[in-house]
Amino acid sequence: MELISKQNFVNEEIREKEIRLIGDDGEQLGIVSSKEGIEMAESKHLDLVMIAPQAKPPVCKIMDYGKYLYEIQKREKEARKKQKVISIKEIRLSPGIEEHDIDVKCKNAGKFLREGDKVKVTVRFRGREADYSHFGEELLRKIADKLQEVSVIEKEPKLEGRNMSMTLTPKKA
Repeated sequence: MELISKQNFVNEEIREKEIRLIGDDGEQLGIVSSKEGIEMAESKHLDLVMIAPQAKPPVCKIMDYGKYLYEIQKREKEARKKQKVISIKEIRLSPGIEEHDIDVKCKNAGKFLREGDKVKVTVRFRGREADYSHFGEELLRKIADKLQEVSVIEKEPKLEGRNMSMTLTPKKA
């Protein structure tokens, strides 16, 4: 919040000799001295706020600065609300998993995908299982096929150390 208040000069903070003044109703009042602008703002019980310091001469507007800050905060809050946070859910398997267990894992993965989350499917190899990593890839392909109506493969199956993983994203409606 402090960041906002430091980007605009208000009233006596304005050190320019001449400014382009905009009234509280949005009307152009022309180029005046900053002292005149402050006096006009005070006569209306408002603030003089520099809104475009890079312009020549700088543009200042007569407004209620507290209300202006409140509006900015409100807009930022709305923007944060509209952002969608996508989380990644992980499903872990082993190469010797049974068919029914695969179905249960696929059912859970499908639920996550319908809720809009990404799913990372990982096959963990222990001991000598790593020598048969092709079984892991077959297993991941099988899961991708079962979930093809609700998902798209974002990251193909890849062996990383003792784990083989693949990432699925929800299909766009």
